Amino acid sequence: MVHVVFAIPFAMENTLRFARAAAAMPDVQMSVVSQDSPGKFTAAFREQLIGFEQVPDAMDPNHLARGVARLTETVAPVDRLLGILEPLQEPLAEVREKLAIRGMASETASNFRDKARMKEVFAKAQIPCARHRLCASMDEAAQFAAEVGYPVVGKPPAGAGAKSTSRCDDDAQLRQFLAMVRPAKGREILLEEFVQGREFSFDSITLHGSHVFHNICCYYPTPLEVMDNPWIQWCVVLPRELDQPEFGEIHSMGPKALDALGMWTGMSHMEWFRRQDGSIAISEVAARPPGAQFVALMGHVLDVDMHSVFAELMVFERLPLLERRFAAGAAYLRGQASPELRESGRPLTVRAVHGLKEVQEELGELIVEGKLPQPGQPAATTYEGDGFLIVRDSDSDVVRNAVDTIVRSVHVELG
Repeated sequence: MVHVVFAIPFAMENTLRFARAAAAMPDVQMSVVSQDSPGKFTAAFREQLIGFEQVPDAMDPNHLARGVARLTETVAPVDRLLGILEPLQEPLAEVREKLAIRGMASETASNFRDKARMKEVFAKAQIPCARHRLCASMDEAAQFAAEVGYPVVGKPPAGAGAKSTSRCDDDAQLRQFLAMVRPAKGREILLEEFVQGREFSFDSITLHGSHVFHNICCYYPTPLEVMDNPWIQWCVVLPRELDQPEFGEIHSMGPKALDALGMWTGMSHMEWFRRQDGSIAISEVAARPPGAQFVALMGHVLDVDMHSVFAELMVFERLPLLERRFAAGAAYLRGQASPELRESGRPLTVRAVHGLKEVQEELGELIVEGKLPQPGQPAATTYEGDGFLIVRDSDSDVVRNAVDTIVRSVHVELG
């Protein structure tokens, strides 16, 4: 039996889908370290566990290490230590090294987590990426902006997701951003040129240093544009065919970037751009499964349970045969409200959902999964919106048309 400890700081459904898949595998015994109490988890999930340790802060490497050590003493030696959240990757690596548990080491985790360090690795390996600089003052930031031109993008070096980034179109917006984040020596902010072009993901599986699978996801439009414009409905499409000319360079450059960062065994999520002149730029890479339902989308494309695939990879370091059989897409249903209502400071909730019945009737069996906004639920603050619908078909064009139909027809009203 393999004793797997899953770090689950909070009992969130996205994390639990991975944890349940690992716990259900044959020859696996699973324990959990969490800062949530056992009562926050369902009875059915607790029955799958052989150990549970509650700690004050499951994101802190010292607290996490003590929880894992207690499970080693009271349950069984720990063979694998897993977690899917971006801020967890460095603490997990520290604990693995401290307790001699097989898995990603601290140096590699830092290459992925520290975005400024990542860009340095890319520069040494001649991997195309956006021009960038760590800035500790307004003067340094202004000098960088003068060199690359506006707009620029500011982000914390250890940020995760578009919510952590801000686009600055001129000196005034840059000063406003820096006044909010207050950079200083030892607390620098990462500034990057704003890459003009189409954005994609490159979601990969690496096994023992070999890049054995990757997926490309097309964004319509970019997450940063969606965050800057609350009225935009976001959607993504995973085409069935990946042998398209616009993907040519990333097929070789994506694995090269992962090699440079030190990926050995795991799932990763890379964001990259294709400029108008055809060149590409890799934005950043995370050493964890992608969010925003991308794992479920890949499962629909491959016709497998991708959460179980991840568990098999991380626990037993093996993979089933993966074959692209379908195209899939997701439309993220973002609540709409007038600028006056948004600026009122009042907490917003979903008031009604319009057009959903008509879309369901039109698309029928193309819709394979969804989470529908419910009247009364608090309005979401991320680009993933208040709900989503996933569609699938063997024809990529059918999928593109279906997500376009959803974002044009479904209206989530906030009040």
